[in-house]
Amino acid sequence: MDGLSGSLGAPQGDFPGAVAGLFTQVLVLCARLGMGRVGTVALDGMKIAASASKAANRAEEGLAKLAGEMVAAHAAADAAEDELFGAGRRGDEVPEAVWSPRSRDERIRAALADLEAERRAAQAAEDARVQAYRDRLAAGDHAGCPPASAAAELAEENLARVRAARAAQLAGLEERYAAGQPRRARPAGVDDYCRVRQAEAKVAATRTRAARAARKAAARTGPGPVRNVTDPDSRLMPVRGGGFIQGYNTQNVVSGDKLVIATELTGDPVDCGWLEPMLARARDAAALIAANRPASGGQDGGAADWGGIDLALADAGYCSEANLTCPGPDRLIAVAKRRDLETAARGQDAGQDWGGPAIRAMRERLKTEEGIAAYRQRGHIAETPHGQIKHNMGIRQLSMRGKPKASAEWTFICAVHNLFKALSTGHLTSHALAALAS
Repeated sequence: MDGLSGSLGAPQGDFPGAVAGLFTQVLVLCARLGMGRVGTVALDGMKIAASASKAANRAEEGLAKLAGEMVAAHAAADAAEDELFGAGRRGDEVPEAVWSPRSRDERIRAALADLEAERRAAQAAEDARVQAYRDRLAAGDHAGCPPASAAAELAEENLARVRAARAAQLAGLEERYAAGQPRRARPAGVDDYCRVRQAEAKVAATRTRAARAARKAAARTGPGPVRNVTDPDSRLMPVRGGGFIQGYNTQNVVSGDKLVIATELTGDPVDCGWLEPMLARARDAAALIAANRPASGGQDGGAADWGGIDLALADAGYCSEANLTCPGPDRLIAVAKRRDLETAARGQDAGQDWGGPAIRAMRERLKTEEGIAAYRQRGHIAETPHGQIKHNMGIRQLSMRGKPKASAEWTFICAVHNLFKALSTGHLTSHALAALAS
C-alpha cells in the first residue's frame, strides 16, 4: 500500500492499517473487473472540513497560557490525590489500553510544540538564505537582492568594508607620499568618498524599508500563526468564494473511468508542491492495476515506466517550472483559469508572456486545438469523484481527529467511492464475482 494512499503515519490501533489494505484490495478488485483506465489521469485537490471548530484555534501566546493553566491544575490535582490515596495514585486508574492517547492536554502540548517547530524551521530556512547570500558575496557573485531579514545588517557590513578599504587606500597614499612621491590633488577623505556615500545611502534605504515593514507588522490585525486545540493537525483552509474552513486538503489522482487510484490527506493549503509525489503514487497504482487486469481488459498502452499513464492533467494550482519539468509522464497543466485558456485557444488572448520557458511552452501548447481538447477532460475526470463524495455520499466533514486517523478515514471514503463506481457502472455484479471466484 505504500505510495498508493499516501503516508498514513505511525499505526494507531488497527484502523489505519486495515483501511490501507482495504483500499488496495478494492483497487485490485476493480482492476480484475476491467476498470482502471489510466491512459489519461487527472490530479486535483479538495478541501474537506475536519472534526474541529475554527473557534478552537489559538495563537502561541494563547496556547502557552492554556499549557500553564493545565500544569497548575494538574499540580493541584496531584497534591489532592496524593493526600487521599497515597503518592502516585488517584483512585480511579483504568487499564493503559483504555487511556486516550490524545487527551486535551496532549493536544494543547502538540499544538504548542508544532508552532514552536514551525517558527524554528522558518528561522533556520531564513538563516540558510542569508548564509547562502553571504557565500555568494564571498565568491564574488553580487547578483540578486539580499534577504529582507538581513538587508540592514548586510548593508552595515558593506559600509564598514567600503570605509575600511578607503582608509587603507589613504594610508597607502600617505606612505607613498612619505617615500617621496609628489602630492597631487588632495584625495577625498573616507566620509567624502563616492563609494562610502553610496554605501551610506544603501544603509539609509534599508533602514527606511525595515521601519516601514515594522509599522506594517504592528498594524497587521489577526492572531498570526495558530493551531487548533481540538485537532492540531488540521489547518485553516481557504475555500472557493472566500472564507476559510478548519480542515485538510486532499490530493487525489483519478483514472479516466473515475476511480480514485491514489490519494493523500494533507495539511497544506496549497496544491503546487504535491504534483511530483502524487504522480509517483499514481505510477505505483497504475502498475498494480496493470498487474491485475484481465488479459482481455484493454490495457492502456502508455509508457511502461509510468504504469501505462500517457497523460496527466492538473489545474493552475499546480503550475510551476518545477512541476512542468520534473520526471513523469506527459502532462498538461493550466497556466491560467479555464476561461482564460479558452480565450487563448480561440486566439483572443492579450499576448501574456509571463513565466519561465516551460510555462511559456505550456501556454503555447494549450492554445492548440489538440492541447485544449485534451485539457478539457480534466474537469469531468478529476472533479466527478469530489461531487460524488460531497453531494451524493453526503460527506463534507471528517469524523476522526489527528492526521493518521483522519487520513485513514479519507482513504476509506475513497475506497467506498470506488466500490460505488464499480456497482453503478455495472462492473460489480454477482455474475462478475462468480467468474472471479471460479
